[in-house]
Amino acid sequence: MRAEGPGCNSEVPAGPRAAPWSMRTDDWHFTRDLDTFLTRAGAFLHSRPGLHTLPLTVTENLRRRGRHIYGDGAPEFGFLEQGGAVRATFFRTPPHRLNLTVLTTEEADVLAARLAALGQPLPGVHADRDTATAFAEAWQRHTGATATLRERNRLYRLGTLTVPRPLPPGGPRVAGEADREQLIGWHDEFVAAVGSGVFRDAAEWADTRIEQGGITFWETPDGTPAAMAGATPQVAGQIRVAPVYTPPHLRGRGYAGAATAEVSRAALAAGAREVLLFTDLSNPTSNGLYQRIGYRPVADFAVYDFTGRSAPA
Repeated sequence: MRAEGPGCNSEVPAGPRAAPWSMRTDDWHFTRDLDTFLTRAGAFLHSRPGLHTLPLTVTENLRRRGRHIYGDGAPEFGFLEQGGAVRATFFRTPPHRLNLTVLTTEEADVLAARLAALGQPLPGVHADRDTATAFAEAWQRHTGATATLRERNRLYRLGTLTVPRPLPPGGPRVAGEADREQLIGWHDEFVAAVGSGVFRDAAEWADTRIEQGGITFWETPDGTPAAMAGATPQVAGQIRVAPVYTPPHLRGRGYAGAATAEVSRAALAAGAREVLLFTDLSNPTSNGLYQRIGYRPVADFAVYDFTGRSAPA
């Protein structure tokens, strides 16, 4: 997920795998119940809403729209609890990658061992750079799988909004029901460009964003959409700008910057304390654009893909 989108001494669990996702008594607790997860880990996630933007947004969407909005598999959650306090979490919405909050190398190794012991394959991991690297290395050790760095992201937070000047001709408009087919088409183009999607299908994504008022077009003077920028619902005072997309034949004219600035302005007007976005570090154009608008780096993230063996080595 990206701008559509880190020690315990527990032993590896033994015994039957009939109910591996029930609560356990050691430091890492696994569950498939969203309410249980949010009751135990919600305060931790709210304590650093910027760094925790992905789990906050994903769990809010699951709560509002149902457990299968990201895929047919049951969502999986976990939290690391020590001394009565939660200090880390994970979630996964199959078939997507595992998402982690900050972990030490030892914590990442123990979690990898626990998950490997369940015998379930993981397609990859997304976390802050150090956590993702530590977990990927641990997953290779415990399963024999191959971990490949797919992408490096940077999380930005809006400082002082600077609207790009001059603005391109035209203006902003929030997408509505009449734009459903346009949104579906641009969603598919965006997914093809970045190589991955988030929601189960484009129509579901479009319907959700229309309902939330979550996509803003920058239109040319004749009313033709030239770019889109989205915003996630506000959770814990944070809103994340996602996705940002301009069709290839319209790039380089300032449409994406204008749409992003408008969405950022609207997020601030809605009372967001933090306005965030992810970028792909391999794209210097987008990174430069967002910094000119007023976004400042918070942390670097990494995405790894896992292939090959997945049973415990």
